[in-house]
Amino acid sequence: MLKNETAQPVVLQVLPELNHGGVEVGAVEIASGLQAAGIKNFVASAGGRMEYDLQKLKVKHFILPLKTKNPIKMYLNSLKLAKIIKDNGVNIVHARSRAPAWSAYWAAKRAGVTFLTTFHGTYGLGPFGIKKIYNRVMTYGKLIIAVSNHIKLHIIENYKVDAAKIRTIFRCVNLDNFSPENVTQERIITAIQDNHLPEDKPIITLVGRITGWKGQDLLIEALAKVKSKDFYCLIVGSDQGRTAFSNKLRSRVRKLGLDGKVQFIDHSFDIPAILMLSDIVLSTATKPEAFGRTTIEGQAMGKIVLASNIGGSLDNMIDGVTGKLFQSGDAQSLADAIDWALNLPTKEKKKISQAAIKNVKDNFTKQIMCDKTIAVYKELMENK
Repeated sequence: MLKNETAQPVVLQVLPELNHGGVEVGAVEIASGLQAAGIKNFVASAGGRMEYDLQKLKVKHFILPLKTKNPIKMYLNSLKLAKIIKDNGVNIVHARSRAPAWSAYWAAKRAGVTFLTTFHGTYGLGPFGIKKIYNRVMTYGKLIIAVSNHIKLHIIENYKVDAAKIRTIFRCVNLDNFSPENVTQERIITAIQDNHLPEDKPIITLVGRITGWKGQDLLIEALAKVKSKDFYCLIVGSDQGRTAFSNKLRSRVRKLGLDGKVQFIDHSFDIPAILMLSDIVLSTATKPEAFGRTTIEGQAMGKIVLASNIGGSLDNMIDGVTGKLFQSGDAQSLADAIDWALNLPTKEKKKISQAAIKNVKDNFTKQIMCDKTIAVYKELMENK
């Protein structure tokens, strides 16, 4: 290498596991982008269902117990990671979650390489902010990637980090999966038949795990207030064993006289098909989403998207243009937004649909996210 020539990044992404989730999907998407750019890269995690995705990309995956929060095991992980770094010429360690970030940070220091983090969420601060000590490792990166402006502000306000150290890179939607032209009629018919869906009613869909802050209970309350009675609502997502809460939601549906109008789908392996047959796609979070993939997935499919006016939705929605924002936590505001969407003239629906698809293509593609992340890697190498 010439004296003034900048070394190419060699990246090791470190995360707890590779089961399906936003952190995992993001890591695989970046691995794919690095491979496409000819940049050597590796992933370390405890493994999971998405290991096969890395195998297809021919990205080497190191299996370590990186989900652990046991300090001794975290330290032992750091020794193993330091060896991986040295053996494979890694010069950037990119941590995506707190527990493995500690191991990755210690390993990067031991190996004398650059440490980078991505803040994927607003980590709980605990009573009196005690958990800030544990969370703070995510601010130890030479640079920090925030997945939205909401997360950037959270980092600055809670950890007093200089804004100049933060790079905001929005999460993305994979248009190979989420685009109207890539969902076949056969897949839509299968989704209708498998879930016994009506074909003569507008379908309202909320996708997300069943948990209090995702707003399923708010939606049920709002549906009882909707003036337009001709609709069918899908609540798609696993309760992850929280049966008491999911049973409470079903009981609420019956109590409010919404039997026959609301269907729970525990899991669906073809979310694009579910979204494609929907008329309205919702994001009803009562606490700020770090970014909110559902809103951009719905927009990518050209659907009318209604989202809470908090968190990441403020970054990825254009109110009144690509969909509509409603007052977070307000059932009447959500009901009014649903009525607005159900009564939109065809011409207006088409206009919003086209604007939504354009918004995603202009701002939230996998290529844009990967290009911006690679630019951060290169910036780190230039300033090493």
